[in-house]
Amino acid sequence: MSEIILIVEDEERLAELHRDYLAQAGYESEILSEGTGVVTWVRENRPALILLDLMLPGKDGISICREIREFSRVPIIIVTARVEEIDRLLGLEYGADDYICKPFSPREVVARVKAVLRRAQSSPQDEENRMVRFEIEKHLVILRGKPLELTAVEFQLLKILADSPGRIFSRDQLMEHIYTDQRIVCDRTIDSHVKKLRKKIAAVDPGIELIRSVYGVGYKFEVTT
Repeated sequence: MSEIILIVEDEERLAELHRDYLAQAGYESEILSEGTGVVTWVRENRPALILLDLMLPGKDGISICREIREFSRVPIIIVTARVEEIDRLLGLEYGADDYICKPFSPREVVARVKAVLRRAQSSPQDEENRMVRFEIEKHLVILRGKPLELTAVEFQLLKILADSPGRIFSRDQLMEHIYTDQRIVCDRTIDSHVKKLRKKIAAVDPGIELIRSVYGVGYKFEVTT
């Protein structure tokens, strides 16, 4: 395989262990031991996947993940010894694809890497794009060949989620994207829009679901049939 896995880990022995096991599975790896230069490295080298520790010198993993998501959809697996639920949710909210809590076996890491790469390479977004098509100029959404009659806010909400499939958006983040005029809006307004969206989607195709709720966090775009 020519795919390069970027290992961002400040524990030298652990980083080398990751590299050895990934090599046995056929993957090339590069190691960075601090956070400051990670984003630049990713821009210049375009890795196939990133194993990203949360606790790093220079810059923490959450900040790195958030910055990378501004320009890349490269799969990111967060590795952390901090097992509090908020850390897990924050990592996924800022665009991580998976997380692994220390301690863990190197074989588990390799298995997770394979699984995340397999999902990425199967191009689920291509399938989603065939199911859901946005005609921006017409402000129209086509679901499996049938038009969805959406309000401007509903169209914008669905487009924001669909542009980052799998990413979890909190209600506050969705409000910031949609209501840019800083008007005061109750966060449950998003729930109301999602409910109406789901109803309209079900009216066109009752066998498909596009918006998934993530309890206690928010919503993400995920095609389920």
